[in-house]
Amino acid sequence: MCVAKREVPLGRGILYGLYQNRIRRYLGTQELPRHVAMILDGNRRWARQRLLETAAHGHRAGAAKFREFLIWCDDLGIATATLYLLSTDNLTGRHSDELDELFRIIGDLAEDLSHFRNWRVQHVGSADGLPPELVATLAAAEERTRSNTGLHINLAVGYGGRREIADAMRSIVTKHEEEGGTLDALAEILTPELIGDHLYTGGQPDPDLVIRTSGEQRLSDFMLWQSAHSEFYFVEALGPDLREVDFLRALRDYSRRQRRYGS
Repeated sequence: MCVAKREVPLGRGILYGLYQNRIRRYLGTQELPRHVAMILDGNRRWARQRLLETAAHGHRAGAAKFREFLIWCDDLGIATATLYLLSTDNLTGRHSDELDELFRIIGDLAEDLSHFRNWRVQHVGSADGLPPELVATLAAAEERTRSNTGLHINLAVGYGGRREIADAMRSIVTKHEEEGGTLDALAEILTPELIGDHLYTGGQPDPDLVIRTSGEQRLSDFMLWQSAHSEFYFVEALGPDLREVDFLRALRDYSRRQRRYGS
């Protein structure tokens, strides 16, 4: 686990580019994460600091940064990226006007990503509490990109880690009951692997690296099951201020860690 301090830039223009390229050259010899999960936090604070009228300005800036972040991932050959866009807690804790704007921003982002490069978009989360228009947009983006073979993008919308585990267990029990299984038989087959297969991200590799912006050091109910063995990296920058060099530093830090998995 690491909290990244904002380093003094090594200059602008050419010097900055040289520094960034140096990190890229180093990463070219290292093993990179297959799956990176991003909590782009601090959008509302970013808007307040700039005296903008509403939080929507920050959310729109955050959505633009998410798209930029995905390009960084894709250009480095990272296979899967998960974006934490809207939690189940947000659905009950945010004002309705802010949520309405956020729904539109998320829908626009999903639509945009589904037409960009050869990316595959997948909604991970529950449709409960989401407006029908957003649910339809997410479903359309998923269907439109189903056969794409590029970067796999999970859009965590209406997502909660505890809810996901509960839904996985419910799915297992329902399927077992439909097949005529008994409770004793279910106890015999219930394994971490089976639960993992029934998560929203079933069949995908767990995130190797989880990044969170804004200096906050908590998961906020994000990928609780999948992040059991993940590395964590915390950046002080607010979400819309995240730079490519911050991301490259996170990957450099990841490459220097020894992942022992209990050994």
